[in-house]
Amino acid sequence: MRKIKAIKTFTDRYPLIGPGIWILSIQYFIVQIIAARAFRTTYSLRFNTISDLGNSICGNYSGRYVCSPKHNLMNASLILLGITMASGSLLIYQEFKRDRATLIGFSFMAVAGLGTMMVGLFPENTISLLHTFGASLPFFLGNVGLVILSVSLTIPILLRYYTFLTGIIALLALVFFYTGHYLSLGIGGMERIVAYPQTLWLIVFAVYISSNHIMKSSTSAKP
Repeated sequence: MRKIKAIKTFTDRYPLIGPGIWILSIQYFIVQIIAARAFRTTYSLRFNTISDLGNSICGNYSGRYVCSPKHNLMNASLILLGITMASGSLLIYQEFKRDRATLIGFSFMAVAGLGTMMVGLFPENTISLLHTFGASLPFFLGNVGLVILSVSLTIPILLRYYTFLTGIIALLALVFFYTGHYLSLGIGGMERIVAYPQTLWLIVFAVYISSNHIMKSSTSAKP
């Protein structure tokens, strides 16, 4: 209980820390561009998975030739993303009504962060079982968490719809991804529909919260 109160006191004093941590998720997209440009062969958004950028060896993997010189940078990016997802969820949760649904939604996102860390710690060519399990946490729990948060949070209606659609579209894409129905998008394209919207939501939602705090701060500072 004391730890919970301490966290609440911290977020009340430093309200921009939580959303600021989530905004750091943008590094995930930047690092992918850097790693993809360093790929020894042409990196395809359609036919290469995100995890190919973190593959630590050069050679054929699941029918694809993979060689990513920046794999350490990519895996570090995934670990950092997982840390920001989990820690940001803990802090931002304190700003909202702490009912069961909100707790579950943010908890799912925090666990999704732990899974993302596993993806970075266990590249696809190492312990594939742990890599796959880690990826399933943000792919499934993280997006289910978004659907829950879209219903439980007191937020503007457009942001509520955006949050709901982000989770639903990603979950539908997850079904296609795991059943091998990539349509015309390829395995990489379908995976990105599962993964990217969630990370983009973290940034958008964090900007929304930050803007609210800045507006409140400027309003209270007026004489």
